[in-house]
Amino acid sequence: MQNLALFGGPRAVAEGSVKTWPPLNQADRDAVMAVFDSNILHGTAAPNAVALQKEFSEYIGCKYCLVTNSGTAALHMAVASLGIGPGDEVIVPAFTYWSTAAAVLHHNAIPIFVDIEPDAFCIEPKLIEAAITDRTKAILPVHIHGMPCNMGPIMKIAKKHKLFVIGDACQAHGAKCDGKTVGNIEDTCGFSTNRSKNLSSGEGGLFCTNNEDAYRVAGMLREFGEVVVHGEEREYNAYGMGWMYRAHEFVNAFCRSQLKRLPENNAKRQEFAQFLTAELRNIPGVKGPHTPPNREPVYFNYIVRFVPSELGFDVPVEKFKAAAQKALAAEGIGLGQWQRTPVPAQSVFRDMQGYGKGCPWNCAHYGRKIQYRGEDFPATIKFIAEHSYLSAVYPPNTLDLMKQYVAGFKKVMGEPKALKRLMDEADKAAKASTAST
Repeated sequence: MQNLALFGGPRAVAEGSVKTWPPLNQADRDAVMAVFDSNILHGTAAPNAVALQKEFSEYIGCKYCLVTNSGTAALHMAVASLGIGPGDEVIVPAFTYWSTAAAVLHHNAIPIFVDIEPDAFCIEPKLIEAAITDRTKAILPVHIHGMPCNMGPIMKIAKKHKLFVIGDACQAHGAKCDGKTVGNIEDTCGFSTNRSKNLSSGEGGLFCTNNEDAYRVAGMLREFGEVVVHGEEREYNAYGMGWMYRAHEFVNAFCRSQLKRLPENNAKRQEFAQFLTAELRNIPGVKGPHTPPNREPVYFNYIVRFVPSELGFDVPVEKFKAAAQKALAAEGIGLGQWQRTPVPAQSVFRDMQGYGKGCPWNCAHYGRKIQYRGEDFPATIKFIAEHSYLSAVYPPNTLDLMKQYVAGFKKVMGEPKALKRLMDEADKAAKASTAST
């Protein structure tokens, strides 16, 4: 027990070993500084905007791409460009970042939630058909944590019921299912280039499609609902509701520079993740992510599953996870969690807040009673309880850091008495807090 850093022992991960994302180099700096020299700072016809659209569409293999100022904007464009609107229903996974469902609400449509797979944490295709009604217009699978959804069955269901498929690939640049890159499978798709993402520009997004009509509509949505023909005098006439979703040239230039290294950086993420998963198989108490054979993830997040029963503990997994994370943090191993409740349990849905006065559920003559309850999604609840995300499984970190991580996991999981002590201390603290209130 004294070997653990939490109780005075040496850390498994040396101080200063962990480096931040994204890796930056002189090419990135030169690309951004060149925008100053060009004196072209904005606009959808700006050279970096046009070039980035061409380069990213070539990367994923689709016909059309539009650069936007966020992933959420790209998702909203992906929904709205297909004609989805008031009273329409869109099927969404119960586990995702809530902006996926927000993109549906933004266009006055209704999110209908479906639970996730028990092993690969994406939407469960087997549950989709039961959620389809005569109001359903689209399925919105989320390639979460860089794991592509099982797109073959999803596309078959969509074809059978004449539905659109909208991809949320905000965390999955370069991920593949059945050998095909996400963003080139769905009818429309949105990507984020927020700083944390596999392709980073600081903040931004990319809308992708093979549908010419969707591309044309999305182009108007991005620019105030106007038709802007570059090289011609602007009409200043809105043909429909539009937003200001343009990105600026500094972001575009930075993103283009980062895109050049995306395949290399993704390959490093995959190398690190595969090493960790193989090593964690031999450490009781923890497991790496499950990857189905037809999918190629890009590991936006590396998922760690906690299994107390493997160490002989018959306790709620949340209790074991909290104790283990505390001990691992002392070793220099950062584990965290960003989503702690199913999306339909969040207040905006549970309380039917929407965007005011109960819309969209009680406007547009919707007429169907919807109730959102987090407890209706057991696989999502189980995933949230059991899993955490291991930080820095990406370059410029190296395999040496991954080896230090493995040493730390072995060290902590090899001390079940210490973990029992931490769980007992947490119980005592909770009882004392309850008694004082």
